[in-house]
Amino acid sequence: MRHGLEICCGGPDLGVSTLVEVGELAERAGWDGVFLEDYLIHHAGEDPPTYDPWLVLTAIAGRTSRVRLGTTVTALPRRRPAKLAREVLTLDHLSGGRATVAVGVGDPADRGLAAFGEPVELKVCAGMLDEGLDLLTGLLSGEPVTHRGEHYRADGVALRPAPVQSPRVPVWVGGSMQAGAVRRRAARADGIVPYKLTDTGEWSDFTPDEVQALVAAMPATRADGAPFDVAVGGRRRRPDERAERAYLGELASAGATWWLEYVPAGDPATMRAAVARGPLR
Repeated sequence: MRHGLEICCGGPDLGVSTLVEVGELAERAGWDGVFLEDYLIHHAGEDPPTYDPWLVLTAIAGRTSRVRLGTTVTALPRRRPAKLAREVLTLDHLSGGRATVAVGVGDPADRGLAAFGEPVELKVCAGMLDEGLDLLTGLLSGEPVTHRGEHYRADGVALRPAPVQSPRVPVWVGGSMQAGAVRRRAARADGIVPYKLTDTGEWSDFTPDEVQALVAAMPATRADGAPFDVAVGGRRRRPDERAERAYLGELASAGATWWLEYVPAGDPATMRAAVARGPLR
């Protein structure tokens, strides 16, 4: 099981240089991946500083050589799939084939949706995600894509150069396991980033049995033949590191391929310290 960091993209007093610094530090500290949130307006604070994840990841790519770089999670209904694909493909080349993108339906309460007149109705956003997912996965292969749907259109267009990764840049799908549509969408992609409850104000860890059941319900392999990714976690490290390490071992045995540890916005020294301690292996 690989260990990644899930890092805020904004928050009170957060500077973009801090995000780049902790991304670079992550590689030195032994982490396997750096994944940024994707908000136009971050959820914490009143009009907080918020940074574009793809630009930050590009800066991190120039200072690293090993860590996987991506988002958890991009609300695809508020992004043009073709523009997102172009950004992801560019990062894939700049990083030498280390890009991943995770997409989801988005949070209807996200201020970056309603404030700009983006659709927030779940049915509409779900339809855009279903269509956009097919379009995005096709475009990330570098092959010609033809699509005519309710929300998007592509007339035999290919985005070149083709990705460094073959047959495409990996795409993960994020969302609550209480929604069967999340599992169905993920099965069309390369991985899943699940959380357990629809009420994200609360937190509940997956049990090893739940992870094992989820792994069994997903495809065995992704598009490139590697094991299908099941990326669990998304919270801060708990104080009892011995118990935490034992729990992570159980998740790995159950089939999880990634554990994601959350680093919230805060004092830069505190953020660096959380990253510098390295993963619990």
